[in-house]
Amino acid sequence: MKVLVTGTEGYIGARLAPWLTARGHDVVGLDTGYYRDGTLYLDPISLAQLPRTVLKDLRTVTPEDFEGFDAVVHLAELSNDPLGQNRPEITFNINHEGSVRIARAAQRAGVRRFIYASSCSVYGIGSADFVDETSPVNPQTAYAKCKTLVERDLRPMASRDFGVVFLRNATAYGASPRLRLDIVVNNLTAVAMTTGEVRLQSDGTPWRPLVHIEDISRSFLAMLEAPRELVHDEAFNVGRSQDNVQVRDIAEMVRDAVPGSTLSIAAGAGPDLRDYRVDFAKLTDTFPELALRWNVRKGIDELAAAYAKHGLSYDDFTSPRFVRLRRIRELLSAGLLDEMLHRTTGAPFPPPGAVTPPPG
Repeated sequence: MKVLVTGTEGYIGARLAPWLTARGHDVVGLDTGYYRDGTLYLDPISLAQLPRTVLKDLRTVTPEDFEGFDAVVHLAELSNDPLGQNRPEITFNINHEGSVRIARAAQRAGVRRFIYASSCSVYGIGSADFVDETSPVNPQTAYAKCKTLVERDLRPMASRDFGVVFLRNATAYGASPRLRLDIVVNNLTAVAMTTGEVRLQSDGTPWRPLVHIEDISRSFLAMLEAPRELVHDEAFNVGRSQDNVQVRDIAEMVRDAVPGSTLSIAAGAGPDLRDYRVDFAKLTDTFPELALRWNVRKGIDELAAAYAKHGLSYDDFTSPRFVRLRRIRELLSAGLLDEMLHRTTGAPFPPPGAVTPPPG
């Protein structure tokens, strides 16, 4: 199958695209290139399986960009709540309007299946009960609201000729060539490895559903290869029920995995509003052969080993290299992006930490 993956140079895409290639699919990438040089590692296997990637802003795509593809996997958006809340109007422009533009262009080009990377964050503030795909959505941030709006606007597009699937991924974790340190498991493990302290900014009571990026990749593969009637116009929560954990439990697992580290909670820390537990039964019932293999402790061990092997330092942790909001602010301050995050130059972006503001 010929597959276009948007966001191949992002955190999930950097593992998903080689995963699909290794399993026999013809993969091409599309990415803006914001994070192209923010790499933790590029091993020989990853390099050999990296797809050809077209550098293009998703807001400027046309049907011609999608001609000849059987399927589109759409990951490319401004990722996470801090970046989304920084300038909500830009988040809506890219994540909502841009994603709908991509879907329409793909549909006009004759693409048969469109798989959208949504998020369990659409559920927002949960209750004591587990939420599932039939539960009301209650998004709390610009990022989550955009996910909800894209789902809303893509559903009427679903047809016999254009299959639409929504994967509501739990909070991702795990090592990636293009690491992110602004998500909870990756962040806490990096802090412990570089400072010896596991620091919580909330009281640790909120629940989080978590899923490893390899298991997200495994789920995308299943959606690409599934019979149409199993997945058409369907949403699936992606994760494992046993990986609904409280943030404090994550911190304690990190402390136990990093010898000599200690756990601290910020003075006066209160609960985080994002608090929900997710039911993943629909995914496991629909795809009984799809065995998600990672648990949180195993993922923490993987991260700690990767950080040690590739020399992650505290300077890396505080730099723009692996934190999306810092990287965007760096490119803005250097005049390489305009206020709506369009490129101001056709040249590739310099690596994180290597750009300097223009004189004056």
